[in-house]
Amino acid sequence: MNRRPGLSARLKLTLSYAGFLLFAGALLLAVVWVFVLRWLRTDDPKAIQHKVGAVIITGFDRSDALRGFVPAAAAALAFLLVFGLLGGWILAGRMLVPLTRIADAARMAASGSLSHRIHMEGREDEFRELADAFDTMLEQLESHVGEQQRFAANASHELRTPLAISQTLLDAARNDPTRDQGELIERLHTVNSRAINLTESLLLLSRADGKSFTREPVDLSLMAEEAAETLLPLAERRGITLDVTGEATQTVGSAALLLRMVTNLVQNAIVHNLPAGGTVTVHTEPQQDASVLRVENSGPALPPELVPTLTEPFQRGTERVRTDEHAGVGLGLAIVHSIVRAHDGTLKLTPRPSGGLVVTIRLPGTPQSSSPGGAH
Repeated sequence: MNRRPGLSARLKLTLSYAGFLLFAGALLLAVVWVFVLRWLRTDDPKAIQHKVGAVIITGFDRSDALRGFVPAAAAALAFLLVFGLLGGWILAGRMLVPLTRIADAARMAASGSLSHRIHMEGREDEFRELADAFDTMLEQLESHVGEQQRFAANASHELRTPLAISQTLLDAARNDPTRDQGELIERLHTVNSRAINLTESLLLLSRADGKSFTREPVDLSLMAEEAAETLLPLAERRGITLDVTGEATQTVGSAALLLRMVTNLVQNAIVHNLPAGGTVTVHTEPQQDASVLRVENSGPALPPELVPTLTEPFQRGTERVRTDEHAGVGLGLAIVHSIVRAHDGTLKLTPRPSGGLVVTIRLPGTPQSSSPGGAH
């Protein structure tokens, strides 16, 4: 924004301090004028006597007082003006040091350096509170920018893979016209489907992060039942026992996003499971002012240091040996995390001692969900 040149904050504070000091001095001199000089009389300049209590003032003329008072008052005001300007300049400079450091940090952030921190020392006041808030903002920005950069790099890599495979298949078909076209079309269809699924997942992730959805009452138990019904054939093919337990659990949010959240959790629990004889349990439960969804599955043991990274985009907990349509693109838990965050909830991942994972989601509840005996 283009602005006209103006006075600096330090100069404004200096002028304000000096002006206030000058005004206070003038007011003090006015008080002296009103309450002292008014006792002086001018009717008899040669012999003036005026009794003030037990004190008698004699031989004093108002004109003499004026001649002596005005230069002294002018000198006092001049001294107050100079003193106010110098003192105000020094005091304003010391007061504005924190703002100078904040401005320097802001300029560094504007140039692309988000790692700088102010770390303002001293006791708490308004300036240090502003500096701490600025440091917190820089920390969040640095984390967000780093996350976005990693996400963009991973997304580019994931999108490049199916495109490169499609290019290879097309080149092979062009170089070998006798190749089976049906097999080529089927492989291109599979690769193209994977690219479409990845693109849709990226769009959903962006929508959840932007919180661009309409909120409405949602029953998490119904979402769990619908997701389990959709994925039951997949669980049966893999020999996984899928159970849904709990009671009506009300929250407020996007029904479509919350259904996608539960579906991703159940699908991950099925895919990342034992080769046969595994279990997946989906449980919903209202707890005081929260609505709780818990998905627990058996599976291989997970290192504790790996668990916190599972919600990052394109992170996978185990190496998949299957490459079917449910293999996923590594965005399942990242989408879940974004949806939970968009609904002001919390996501907790806990590895099971015997192998597998427990995912616990807490979303803001409603008065209906926290009351006992809530109906479906």
